[in-house]
Amino acid sequence: MLFLAMGINAQHDDCLFSYEQVFSTGKEYSDYAVKNKILTWWGDELIELTRTECLVVDKQKGTSKPLFSRDELNSWITDSTFRVKSLRGVSFPYADKPIVKIEHGNGLALVDFKAQRMVWKTTYNDVSAAAFAKETRNHAVVKNGNIWVYTVDGASDKTIWRQITMDGNDDRIVYGQAVHRNEWGIDGGMFWSTDGKKLAFYRMDQSMVQNYPLPSYLKGDRVKPDMTRYPMAGDVSHKVTIGVYDTETQQVFYLNTGDPTDRFFTNISWSPDSKTIYMFEVNRKQNHTQLDAYSAETGELTETLYTEDSRKYVEPLNPIQFLPWDNSQFVLQTRKDGWNHLYIYNVEGQLQKQLTQGEFEVLSLVGFCKEKKALIVNSTESGSMNHSLWFVDVKTGKRTALSSGSGVHGGGYNPILSASGKWLYDSWSAPETPRKIDIVNTLKGNAVNILTAEDPWASKHQPIFEAGTIKAADGVTDLNYRIVKPWDFDPNKKYPAVVYVYGGPHARNVLGAWHYAARSWETIMSQEGYIVFIVDNRGSSERGLAFEQATWHQLGKIEMEDQMEGVKFLKSLPYIDGNRLGVHGWSFGGFMTCSLMTTYPDVFKVGVAGGPVIDWKWYEIMYGERYMGTPQNNPEGYKNSSLLNKAGKLQGRLLVITGMSDPTVVPQNSLNFIEAAEKNGKLVDFYAYPDEGHNMHGHKQVTLHQRITRYFNDFLK
Repeated sequence: MLFLAMGINAQHDDCLFSYEQVFSTGKEYSDYAVKNKILTWWGDELIELTRTECLVVDKQKGTSKPLFSRDELNSWITDSTFRVKSLRGVSFPYADKPIVKIEHGNGLALVDFKAQRMVWKTTYNDVSAAAFAKETRNHAVVKNGNIWVYTVDGASDKTIWRQITMDGNDDRIVYGQAVHRNEWGIDGGMFWSTDGKKLAFYRMDQSMVQNYPLPSYLKGDRVKPDMTRYPMAGDVSHKVTIGVYDTETQQVFYLNTGDPTDRFFTNISWSPDSKTIYMFEVNRKQNHTQLDAYSAETGELTETLYTEDSRKYVEPLNPIQFLPWDNSQFVLQTRKDGWNHLYIYNVEGQLQKQLTQGEFEVLSLVGFCKEKKALIVNSTESGSMNHSLWFVDVKTGKRTALSSGSGVHGGGYNPILSASGKWLYDSWSAPETPRKIDIVNTLKGNAVNILTAEDPWASKHQPIFEAGTIKAADGVTDLNYRIVKPWDFDPNKKYPAVVYVYGGPHARNVLGAWHYAARSWETIMSQEGYIVFIVDNRGSSERGLAFEQATWHQLGKIEMEDQMEGVKFLKSLPYIDGNRLGVHGWSFGGFMTCSLMTTYPDVFKVGVAGGPVIDWKWYEIMYGERYMGTPQNNPEGYKNSSLLNKAGKLQGRLLVITGMSDPTVVPQNSLNFIEAAEKNGKLVDFYAYPDEGHNMHGHKQVTLHQRITRYFNDFLK
């Protein structure tokens, strides 16, 4: 029988997936990836970017014609520094000019593809951040820890550079980069004014924050003691101020925000006339936020336009956006009514109207249609599993669907809305649809399809992907789940099952996308003969504020209760072997894995925890204190969520994996858990990736998942 079984498996080898085929860093991944088009806008012209051509797409017919080729573009470039290997990274910054922008780590260039010549360039080396003002071609970069601003002389058209900060060093004083550890939607640190003549920038003083060692083990013969400033919960935080550089006066001044101690500044934006800077402030307790206006000429606070308080926490994630047809009114996003919605305020801070409302989340404000005075938004109005696009009339509030109700819409690599807002391209997928791209006329609502991708897995044995809902532990709330079965699933067999879990805020696992948004590893595990189960517990994203905040000050408790409802459902299935259950997750999912293994030791036989938080006192202030408070004001919550106290309850086999240079969940989490387990006579398996951060890079993503799968095969199968 052994030889017969081996023969049957051999017959199907070419129809099964390899790691190299399903993981994005795998050597054969491109052969099995869903076909796509890289699209962007030049004004209202839709441009398709390939490696060798830029094509103009006919929005009525869906056909395309060449605009220029890579070889043509390179022939117009006079500086070999800017020769391009692929056109997929170019952009068209000016809606009304035939200009293509080329940028890379050593500079930026503009090429007029009608005149067939390079019209401008700026070069630099070794920069860690950059910001370009298309209106003036002014350019700011961070080099050697300081900000340098490149301005264009209007008379000679030559670039003049100036160093505008002097004391930056990328350690104690950080300029022009994301602050507050990228919370509150912060992803950069330099912000050009609307007219491109003034630059607002972050200055972060973290000299008072304790250094944390993240040694490099692979650089040279001796271990290098790399250090990072890591502000842990309850400790002293960094201090942030906001500088402004005026390119015309060549002067730097700072907004008069007062003492920056225990204050967070986020969502910086400019008024249309470039005279005012707006930003949200959040207090250390994160239960109060306010929208402040500062003069961009004097730096003084001119008005507080909006305030919001919460018993738990507030979290402004989006800067205000002015209506392009009315400079006196702006759109503000807030979840003050329990769901993220859009509100119109005037510049005096007076509420004009709530523009969207209902039990759904506005995921993003895609842009504006000036002609019809409307907004285009992406939301969950079509159901908690779906993302859909809507045309919202500002005057009436009427919402008109621009996409089908099912599926996840609004994907793409570049902004999906044209300059006028009259057109958008909608890259979307659904459980049985790998990808479609439609060109949508936002004024009429009709669409032209330009891509219907075939199933790239058609030649393979595919897992069975299913989704549904179960009740949360409160007996009321619906939770979305995904279940993945082997391609040759036999309902009369008994299968081992693995619960994949994340469970934390700002993320979800189950969506109405292709294969219900299943991860590549789930395909591999199903081939290995496992059932994989995923449920989005309370605390995860896109389900409203009450759903998310249910876990406040008690991380792990509600999440585990909901996950165990998933386990109860799983064990009720006749084809599940309830004695062979495993669990795996990374980051917050690593915390959940260790929590489940130690809280329900008789349920889970095997677990793999990647980059796990073990005790929230070792996590950073901005994220950790939002959900847990401080160790000083929530000692019981920290005690109950700490896994150091639970390590002695471990019964099953547990593999802990960490990157030894992880700046997000620092390695002391994993190492202390292992020590706590040892003290209680419990054995934990451990694997460390030297010089890797919170996630493994490159081909290590493939070997990482090979290691995870092997662990389950060794001890659960």
